[in-house]
Amino acid sequence: MSTATVSTLKGARLPKWSPYAIAGGSVGLAIAIGLGAGLDSHVQWGLIAAILFVVGTYGIAARVEGKRQAKDRIATSLVWVAFLLAVVPLVSLVWVTVVRGIKVLDVYFLTHSMGVVADTEPGGGIYHAIIGSLEQVGLATLIAAPVGVLTAIYLVEYGRGRLSKAITFFVDVMTGIPSIVAGLFILSLMLQFDMQPFGFAGSLALAILMMPVVVRSTEEMLKLVPNELREASLALGVPKWRTILKVVLPTSIGGITTGIMLAVARIAGETAPVLLLVFGNPFINTNPFEGAQSSLPLYIYQQYANSAGSGAAYDRAWAASLTLIAFVMILNLVARGIARWKAPKTGR
Repeated sequence: MSTATVSTLKGARLPKWSPYAIAGGSVGLAIAIGLGAGLDSHVQWGLIAAILFVVGTYGIAARVEGKRQAKDRIATSLVWVAFLLAVVPLVSLVWVTVVRGIKVLDVYFLTHSMGVVADTEPGGGIYHAIIGSLEQVGLATLIAAPVGVLTAIYLVEYGRGRLSKAITFFVDVMTGIPSIVAGLFILSLMLQFDMQPFGFAGSLALAILMMPVVVRSTEEMLKLVPNELREASLALGVPKWRTILKVVLPTSIGGITTGIMLAVARIAGETAPVLLLVFGNPFINTNPFEGAQSSLPLYIYQQYANSAGSGAAYDRAWAASLTLIAFVMILNLVARGIARWKAPKTGR
Protein backbone atom coordinates (compact mmCIF):
# COMPACT_ATOMS: atom_id res chain seq x y z
CA MET A 1 0.00 0.00 0.00
CA SER A 2 1.41 3.37 -0.99
CA THR A 3 2.19 6.20 1.38
CA ALA A 4 -0.48 8.37 -0.20
CA THR A 5 -3.14 5.70 0.42
CA VAL A 6 -2.12 5.35 4.10
CA SER A 7 -2.26 9.12 4.52
CA THR A 8 -5.72 9.18 2.97
CA LEU A 9 -6.96 6.41 5.30
CA LYS A 10 -5.59 8.11 8.40
CA GLY A 11 -6.93 11.52 7.50
CA ALA A 12 -5.74 14.87 8.76
CA ARG A 13 -4.97 15.16 12.47
CA LEU A 14 -4.51 18.14 14.74
CA PRO A 15 -1.07 18.37 16.39
CA LYS A 16 -0.71 17.32 20.01
CA TRP A 17 -0.22 20.90 21.15
CA SER A 18 -3.48 22.08 19.61
CA PRO A 19 -5.61 21.80 22.83
CA TYR A 20 -3.12 24.02 24.67
CA ALA A 21 -3.12 26.53 21.82
CA ILE A 22 -6.92 26.58 21.70
CA ALA A 23 -7.07 26.98 25.49
CA GLY A 24 -4.58 29.86 25.41
CA GLY A 25 -6.46 31.57 22.62
CA SER A 26 -9.77 31.10 24.45
CA VAL A 27 -8.36 32.66 27.63
CA GLY A 28 -6.94 35.61 25.74
CA LEU A 29 -10.17 36.19 23.82
CA ALA A 30 -12.22 35.88 27.03
CA ILE A 31 -10.06 38.51 28.73
CA ALA A 32 -10.51 40.82 25.75
CA ILE A 33 -14.29 40.29 25.78
CA GLY A 34 -14.44 40.83 29.56
CA LEU A 35 -12.47 44.06 29.38
CA GLY A 36 -14.44 45.28 26.40
CA ALA A 37 -17.78 44.51 28.00
CA GLY A 38 -16.74 45.94 31.37
CA LEU A 39 -17.05 42.62 33.26
CA ASP A 40 -15.28 42.88 36.60
CA SER A 41 -15.72 39.28 37.77
CA HIS A 42 -12.96 36.84 36.89
CA VAL A 43 -15.54 34.07 37.23
CA GLN A 44 -17.38 35.50 34.24
CA TRP A 45 -14.11 35.61 32.30
CA GLY A 46 -13.50 31.96 33.15
CA LEU A 47 -16.95 30.87 32.02
CA ILE A 48 -16.54 32.76 28.75
CA ALA A 49 -13.14 31.11 28.23
CA ALA A 50 -14.65 27.66 28.90
CA ILE A 51 -17.43 28.22 26.35
CA LEU A 52 -14.95 29.52 23.77
CA PHE A 53 -12.67 26.54 24.39
CA VAL A 54 -15.44 23.99 23.81
CA VAL A 55 -16.83 25.79 20.76
CA GLY A 56 -13.38 26.46 19.33
CA THR A 57 -12.29 22.85 19.79
CA TYR A 58 -15.34 21.56 17.97
CA GLY A 59 -15.07 24.10 15.14
CA ILE A 60 -11.36 23.55 14.46
CA ALA A 61 -11.58 19.75 14.82
CA ALA A 62 -14.62 19.55 12.55
CA ARG A 63 -12.84 21.57 9.86
CA VAL A 64 -9.55 19.62 10.03
CA GLU A 65 -10.47 16.11 11.21
CA GLY A 66 -14.15 15.80 10.40
CA LYS A 67 -17.33 15.87 12.48
CA ARG A 68 -16.88 12.37 13.90
CA GLN A 69 -13.49 13.13 15.43
CA ALA A 70 -14.75 16.56 16.47
CA LYS A 71 -17.45 14.93 18.61
CA ASP A 72 -14.77 12.91 20.41
CA ARG A 73 -12.70 16.02 21.02
CA ILE A 74 -15.65 18.02 22.30
CA ALA A 75 -16.41 15.24 24.81
CA THR A 76 -12.80 15.38 26.01
CA SER A 77 -12.91 19.16 26.26
CA LEU A 78 -16.13 19.01 28.30
CA VAL A 79 -14.43 16.63 30.73
CA TRP A 80 -11.51 19.04 31.15
CA VAL A 81 -13.82 22.01 31.61
CA ALA A 82 -15.83 20.13 34.26
CA PHE A 83 -12.59 19.16 36.01
CA LEU A 84 -11.41 22.77 36.11
CA LEU A 85 -14.80 24.01 37.30
CA ALA A 86 -14.51 21.60 40.23
CA VAL A 87 -10.85 22.23 41.03
CA VAL A 88 -10.71 26.02 40.80
CA PRO A 89 -13.14 26.69 43.72
CA LEU A 90 -11.35 24.09 45.86
CA VAL A 91 -7.93 25.58 45.16
CA SER A 92 -9.30 29.07 45.76
CA LEU A 93 -10.81 28.00 49.09
CA VAL A 94 -7.58 26.40 50.29
CA TRP A 95 -5.53 29.40 49.11
CA VAL A 96 -7.70 31.96 50.89
CA THR A 97 -7.73 29.85 54.07
CA VAL A 98 -3.94 29.52 54.04
CA VAL A 99 -3.35 33.22 53.35
CA ARG A 100 -5.72 34.40 56.08
CA GLY A 101 -5.09 31.63 58.60
CA ILE A 102 -1.32 31.79 58.59
CA LYS A 103 -1.38 35.22 60.25
CA VAL A 104 -1.83 33.93 63.81
CA LEU A 105 -1.13 30.21 63.37
CA ASP A 106 1.92 29.52 65.51
CA VAL A 107 3.02 27.41 68.46
CA TYR A 108 1.42 29.80 70.95
CA PHE A 109 -1.91 29.62 69.13
CA LEU A 110 -1.84 25.81 69.15
CA THR A 111 -0.81 25.44 72.80
CA HIS A 112 -3.05 27.98 74.57
CA SER A 113 -6.79 28.26 75.16
CA MET A 114 -8.98 31.32 75.11
CA GLY A 115 -9.13 31.33 78.91
CA VAL A 116 -9.98 34.83 80.08
CA VAL A 117 -9.29 36.39 76.66
CA ALA A 118 -12.41 38.04 75.23
CA ASP A 119 -13.43 37.18 71.69
CA THR A 120 -12.75 40.76 70.57
CA GLU A 121 -9.25 40.86 72.08
CA PRO A 122 -6.02 39.60 70.46
CA GLY A 123 -4.28 36.52 71.84
CA GLY A 124 -5.68 33.19 72.91
CA GLY A 125 -5.53 29.91 71.05
CA ILE A 126 -7.27 26.66 70.14
CA TYR A 127 -5.66 24.13 72.47
CA HIS A 128 -8.96 23.53 74.29
CA ALA A 129 -10.78 23.12 70.95
CA ILE A 130 -8.20 20.62 69.67
CA ILE A 131 -8.57 18.52 72.82
CA GLY A 132 -12.35 18.62 72.55
CA SER A 133 -12.34 17.63 68.87
CA LEU A 134 -9.90 14.76 69.39
CA GLU A 135 -11.85 13.36 72.34
CA GLN A 136 -15.30 13.75 70.78
CA VAL A 137 -14.29 12.37 67.37
CA GLY A 138 -12.25 9.60 68.99
CA LEU A 139 -15.14 8.44 71.19
CA ALA A 140 -17.53 8.62 68.23
CA THR A 141 -15.14 6.43 66.23
CA LEU A 142 -14.87 3.89 69.05
CA ILE A 143 -18.67 3.62 69.03
CA ALA A 144 -19.45 3.80 65.33
CA ALA A 145 -16.59 1.82 63.78
CA PRO A 146 -17.27 -1.57 65.47
CA VAL A 147 -21.05 -1.23 65.10
CA GLY A 148 -20.74 -0.20 61.45
CA VAL A 149 -18.29 -2.96 60.54
CA LEU A 150 -20.31 -5.68 62.30
CA THR A 151 -23.52 -4.44 60.65
CA ALA A 152 -21.85 -4.59 57.24
CA ILE A 153 -20.60 -8.12 57.94
CA TYR A 154 -24.13 -9.20 58.81
CA LEU A 155 -25.60 -7.63 55.66
CA VAL A 156 -23.01 -9.19 53.33
CA GLU A 157 -22.34 -12.57 54.96
CA TYR A 158 -25.54 -13.44 56.83
CA GLY A 159 -28.29 -11.01 55.91
CA ARG A 160 -31.33 -12.54 54.26
CA GLY A 161 -35.02 -11.74 54.35
CA ARG A 162 -36.94 -8.84 55.82
CA LEU A 163 -34.51 -7.91 58.59
CA SER A 164 -31.69 -7.41 56.13
CA LYS A 165 -33.89 -5.28 53.86
CA ALA A 166 -35.07 -3.20 56.82
CA ILE A 167 -31.49 -2.57 58.00
CA THR A 168 -30.43 -1.60 54.48
CA PHE A 169 -33.36 0.80 54.20
CA PHE A 170 -32.63 2.52 57.51
CA VAL A 171 -28.90 2.76 56.69
CA ASP A 172 -29.82 4.51 53.43
CA VAL A 173 -32.11 6.88 55.33
CA MET A 174 -29.48 7.62 57.98
CA THR A 175 -26.90 8.39 55.30
CA GLY A 176 -28.80 11.54 54.37
CA ILE A 177 -29.96 12.56 57.84
CA PRO A 178 -29.13 16.20 58.70
CA SER A 179 -26.62 16.60 61.49
CA ILE A 180 -29.01 18.85 63.44
CA VAL A 181 -31.52 15.98 63.64
CA ALA A 182 -28.94 13.71 65.26
CA GLY A 183 -28.15 16.48 67.72
CA LEU A 184 -31.83 17.02 68.56
CA PHE A 185 -32.28 13.29 69.14
CA ILE A 186 -29.49 13.17 71.72
CA LEU A 187 -30.68 16.47 73.20
CA SER A 188 -34.14 15.01 73.78
CA LEU A 189 -32.58 12.15 75.74
CA MET A 190 -30.52 14.61 77.78
CA LEU A 191 -33.63 16.61 78.63
CA GLN A 192 -35.42 13.44 79.72
CA PHE A 193 -32.66 12.70 82.24
CA ASP A 194 -32.04 16.37 83.15
CA MET A 195 -28.40 16.27 81.99
CA GLN A 196 -26.10 19.24 81.39
CA PRO A 197 -24.00 19.68 78.21
CA PHE A 198 -20.90 17.47 78.08
CA GLY A 199 -18.49 16.20 75.43
CA PHE A 200 -19.68 12.59 75.25
CA ALA A 201 -23.16 13.75 74.22
CA GLY A 202 -21.61 15.29 71.12
CA SER A 203 -19.76 12.02 70.49
CA LEU A 204 -23.05 10.13 70.49
CA ALA A 205 -24.54 12.45 67.87
CA LEU A 206 -21.37 12.22 65.76
CA ALA A 207 -21.47 8.42 66.04
CA ILE A 208 -25.01 8.44 64.62
CA LEU A 209 -23.77 10.42 61.62
CA MET A 210 -20.69 8.22 61.21
CA MET A 211 -22.32 4.77 61.39
CA PRO A 212 -24.11 4.71 58.00
CA VAL A 213 -20.95 5.87 56.23
CA VAL A 214 -18.95 3.07 57.84
CA VAL A 215 -21.64 0.51 57.03
CA ARG A 216 -21.86 1.49 53.38
CA SER A 217 -18.10 1.67 52.78
CA THR A 218 -17.42 -1.59 54.62
CA GLU A 219 -20.27 -3.33 52.80
CA GLU A 220 -18.81 -2.40 49.42
CA MET A 221 -15.33 -3.55 50.45
CA LEU A 222 -16.64 -6.92 51.65
CA LYS A 223 -18.50 -7.43 48.37
CA LEU A 224 -15.23 -7.00 46.48
CA VAL A 225 -13.71 -10.06 48.19
CA PRO A 226 -13.88 -12.93 45.64
CA ASN A 227 -16.32 -15.68 46.59
CA GLU A 228 -13.68 -18.24 45.60
CA LEU A 229 -11.72 -17.33 48.73
CA ARG A 230 -14.74 -17.97 50.93
CA GLU A 231 -15.56 -21.23 49.15
CA ALA A 232 -11.95 -22.49 49.42
CA SER A 233 -11.92 -21.83 53.14
CA LEU A 234 -15.31 -23.43 53.71
CA ALA A 235 -14.28 -26.44 51.61
CA LEU A 236 -11.44 -27.07 54.04
CA GLY A 237 -13.96 -27.33 56.88
CA VAL A 238 -13.25 -23.91 58.37
CA PRO A 239 -16.32 -22.45 60.18
CA LYS A 240 -17.93 -19.45 58.57
CA TRP A 241 -17.10 -17.09 61.44
CA ARG A 242 -13.45 -18.09 61.22
CA THR A 243 -13.49 -17.65 57.44
CA ILE A 244 -14.77 -14.12 57.91
CA LEU A 245 -12.19 -13.41 60.60
CA LYS A 246 -9.15 -14.94 58.87
CA VAL A 247 -9.93 -14.58 55.16
CA VAL A 248 -12.57 -11.96 54.38
CA LEU A 249 -11.55 -9.22 56.80
CA PRO A 250 -7.77 -9.40 56.17
CA THR A 251 -8.41 -9.22 52.42
CA SER A 252 -10.58 -6.10 52.72
CA ILE A 253 -8.98 -4.43 55.75
CA GLY A 254 -7.31 -1.73 53.66
CA GLY A 255 -10.60 -0.55 52.14
CA ILE A 256 -12.42 -0.84 55.46
CA THR A 257 -9.80 1.30 57.21
CA THR A 258 -9.98 3.87 54.43
CA GLY A 259 -13.77 4.04 54.77
CA ILE A 260 -13.50 4.55 58.53
CA MET A 261 -10.94 7.33 58.09
CA LEU A 262 -13.13 9.08 55.54
CA ALA A 263 -16.10 8.80 57.92
CA VAL A 264 -13.96 10.37 60.66
CA ALA A 265 -13.08 13.22 58.30
CA ARG A 266 -16.79 13.65 57.53
CA ILE A 267 -17.79 14.16 61.18
CA ALA A 268 -14.72 16.20 62.17
CA GLY A 269 -16.26 19.36 60.72
CA GLU A 270 -19.77 19.06 62.16
CA THR A 271 -20.88 22.09 64.15
CA ALA A 272 -24.63 21.78 64.82
CA PRO A 273 -24.56 18.72 67.14
CA VAL A 274 -21.63 20.14 69.11
CA LEU A 275 -23.36 23.50 69.47
CA LEU A 276 -26.48 21.83 70.87
CA LEU A 277 -24.89 19.21 73.10
CA VAL A 278 -21.38 20.34 74.06
CA PHE A 279 -22.19 24.04 74.30
CA GLY A 280 -18.61 25.36 74.11
CA ASN A 281 -16.07 26.21 76.77
CA PRO A 282 -13.19 28.73 76.52
CA PHE A 283 -11.24 26.84 79.21
CA ILE A 284 -9.47 23.49 78.92
CA ASN A 285 -11.67 20.53 79.86
CA THR A 286 -10.05 17.14 79.33
CA ASN A 287 -12.99 15.17 80.75
CA PRO A 288 -15.57 14.48 78.00
CA PHE A 289 -18.00 12.97 80.51
CA GLU A 290 -18.44 16.07 82.64
CA GLY A 291 -18.86 19.72 81.78
CA ALA A 292 -19.03 21.67 78.56
CA GLN A 293 -16.27 21.35 75.99
CA SER A 294 -15.27 23.03 72.79
CA SER A 295 -14.28 21.74 69.34
CA LEU A 296 -12.65 23.20 66.27
CA PRO A 297 -15.85 23.67 64.21
CA LEU A 298 -17.64 25.19 67.21
CA TYR A 299 -14.66 27.43 67.95
CA ILE A 300 -14.69 28.73 64.36
CA TYR A 301 -18.42 29.45 64.54
CA GLN A 302 -18.19 31.22 67.89
CA GLN A 303 -15.22 33.35 66.86
CA TYR A 304 -17.09 34.50 63.78
CA ALA A 305 -20.45 34.98 65.52
CA ASN A 306 -19.07 36.83 68.55
CA SER A 307 -16.37 38.82 66.79
CA ALA A 308 -18.35 42.12 66.63
CA GLY A 309 -16.14 43.23 63.75
CA SER A 310 -12.92 42.37 65.58
CA GLY A 311 -10.00 41.55 63.30
CA ALA A 312 -8.41 39.36 65.99
CA ALA A 313 -11.47 37.09 66.15
CA TYR A 314 -11.60 36.76 62.36
CA ASP A 315 -7.90 35.85 62.28
CA ARG A 316 -8.42 33.19 64.94
CA ALA A 317 -11.39 31.78 63.00
CA TRP A 318 -9.33 31.50 59.81
CA ALA A 319 -6.38 29.96 61.67
CA ALA A 320 -8.68 27.38 63.28
CA SER A 321 -10.17 26.66 59.83
CA LEU A 322 -6.69 26.03 58.46
CA THR A 323 -5.96 23.70 61.36
CA LEU A 324 -9.18 21.77 60.71
CA ILE A 325 -8.38 21.45 56.99
CA ALA A 326 -4.90 20.18 57.88
CA PHE A 327 -6.43 17.65 60.28
CA VAL A 328 -8.81 16.33 57.62
CA MET A 329 -6.01 16.25 55.03
CA ILE A 330 -3.79 14.24 57.37
CA LEU A 331 -6.62 11.75 57.93
CA ASN A 332 -7.05 11.32 54.18
CA LEU A 333 -3.31 10.81 53.69
CA VAL A 334 -3.27 8.24 56.51
CA ALA A 335 -6.23 6.45 54.91
CA ARG A 336 -4.46 6.31 51.54
CA GLY A 337 -1.27 5.07 53.18
CA ILE A 338 -3.08 2.30 55.05
CA ALA A 339 -4.98 1.32 51.89
CA ARG A 340 -1.70 0.92 49.98
CA TRP A 341 -0.01 -0.86 52.86
CA LYS A 342 -2.84 -3.36 53.32
CA ALA A 343 -3.71 -3.75 49.63
CA PRO A 344 -3.55 -7.38 48.39
CA LYS A 345 -0.17 -8.10 46.82
CA THR A 346 -0.21 -8.95 43.12
CA GLY A 347 2.23 -10.99 41.13
CA ARG A 348 4.71 -13.46 42.56
